[in-house]
Order: sequence, then C-alpha cells, then structure tokens
Amino acid sequence: MSITLRGELYLIGWAVDQHCVELDILLQKRRNKAAAKRFSNACSPRVRRAARIVTDELMKHPTINPFPAATA
Repeated sequence: MSITLRGELYLIGWAVDQHCVELDILLQKRRNKAAAKRFSNACSPRVRRAARIVTDELMKHPTINPFPAATA
C-alpha cells in the first residue's frame, strides 16, 4: 500500500501480532528487502519469530475486527 506525504510517494507496512494488535508502522520510499527484514526483527525482539509474513495481499484476506460485538 502506498501513501503520499508532502507530494512524495511512500510505501507503508504494518507489523501486527496474532491478536491483530499493531506493533509498528514502516514507511519507506522504495522496496528494500533488507530494511523490511530489519523492521520485522526489531518490532518485537521478545516475541518469537513470525510464522509467516504476508506482503501485498491485503485484499485477499478478510477484515479482522479486533473488537467483536458482545454476544448476549
């Protein structure tokens, strides 16, 4: 996903845990595999390594609601 800030295009990435809690956000001007790996490793050094990394597949996955409605 990309955004424009002050007229410049940036790529945006999120790091979330298994409970859909946002850990960190990455902004970069171009794709850089090494920077993405450093970002992934630095997000949460105390948490075990990610089981999988999903890239550019936002529309393929259903929306996850972190606050589901309470059932009566």
